Amino acid sequence: MPEPARVAIDLGAESCRVSLLQWPGGNPKIEVVHRIPNGPVHRGASLHWPLASILAGLEEGLRKCAALAPEGIASIAVDGWSVDYVRLAPDGSALREPFCYRDERTVASKQMADASIPALDLYQRTGTLPLRINTVYQLLADSSSGIDARAPWVMFPEYVLYWLSGRRVAEFTNASHTGLVSLKTGNWDDHVFRLLGLSLDAAPPIVPSGTVLGPMQGALARLEAFRGTEIIAAATHDTAAAIAGISGDLNAAAYISSGTWSLVGATTAAPVTTETALQAGYTNIGAAAGGLLFHSLINSMWVLKKCMDAWASAGRAWEIEDLVGKAARTRSTGAFLDMDAETLMLDTEMPIRINAELQRLGFDPIADIACNEPAFARVIFESLALRYSAALANLENMLGRKFGRVHMIGGAARNRLLIELTEQRTGLRVEVGECESATVGSFAVQMAAGEAAGSAVTPASIRSWAGQLCGCG
Repeated sequence: MPEPARVAIDLGAESCRVSLLQWPGGNPKIEVVHRIPNGPVHRGASLHWPLASILAGLEEGLRKCAALAPEGIASIAVDGWSVDYVRLAPDGSALREPFCYRDERTVASKQMADASIPALDLYQRTGTLPLRINTVYQLLADSSSGIDARAPWVMFPEYVLYWLSGRRVAEFTNASHTGLVSLKTGNWDDHVFRLLGLSLDAAPPIVPSGTVLGPMQGALARLEAFRGTEIIAAATHDTAAAIAGISGDLNAAAYISSGTWSLVGATTAAPVTTETALQAGYTNIGAAAGGLLFHSLINSMWVLKKCMDAWASAGRAWEIEDLVGKAARTRSTGAFLDMDAETLMLDTEMPIRINAELQRLGFDPIADIACNEPAFARVIFESLALRYSAALANLENMLGRKFGRVHMIGGAARNRLLIELTEQRTGLRVEVGECESATVGSFAVQMAAGEAAGSAVTPASIRSWAGQLCGCG
């Protein structure tokens, strides 16, 4: 009997991917079967995720997987961006289209929360950097948005698992990034819930990475390939999944996971919740099967994506590969941006925002005309490399250890210019990993869960499977 196939769904802020792992001739092969363009949509003054179109696209991708896998599909797992969630109606359907974390409704709710529990106190209880986009502040904003604050909720990737299995859970790596999980217990912090007036009953139960939720349910389960399929909560936080996709030892290495956001960090055995870490902008989240990921969250390719959207609307569309190539041949002006500037987090008129930031920092603006697009890209890449260097220096100081190399995964793994700039700025060798590392990590946890047969998955098993799967895409 051939090894059954497996499916990994990766929910990205710019696209969602459905990938299939098969074993032709006994060797692993990963194929992206279906890709769905994604992005937040404006509904009046609010910003939401188009839930219905995402689910429709995922269903199409799953049907394609079923058609390609006559050997059957053993399991499906999901990872995605963190902090966003779906509220459920009494019948289990989505109460309404979920908000996007970039919606500005959390400005007021964070101010309210800060008055009840100081940022440092919350940080030391939960380990989560108290950013206004976090789940805790979104939940607080629901009442003012006309949403029943007692309605049950489930994180976005776990909502897809719920859609497929009927079981509502919060996988630990994702739950740990909500700002609501106790570092001491690994469970929801009932003190924080009470202090902020949040309903603990509305929160889903937390489960560890690799938990088998049960058989696939719904109409898709009637397809022959899905008759024996189990739904697995692998590592649903996309960063945790991406780090799970690294087969090498990270004890002497830092990591950079670069996509819409960049995460610059290292693995740790214990949380770091000092005031210095808080002020430097570092967060602690759970790693798959134990340990923690300690990293800084940096606004990243979102800035370039929004520039490219603006240029395309003006009839100046670019392919990313061409833009990176031209940027590499563009002379550096020495200008740089503060990638963490609040104005660069927004989603409109990005070239105008960039020029305003350049002028604020004392640099000349870039004329937003045809053929100048690579100059914008060059400034963004140089600014990212500079920010990476500062983040790594902070990391070494706080952890008291030196790094010999940096393992880079995500979209940056294809960006030779950014890799070279990062090596120049940091003085460290950049080790290029998987572009779709989260998918590799999701499959690695699924394989480890199958191997564990109901027992807890181990980091060694995940790394071993990641080593077998790396490079097979």
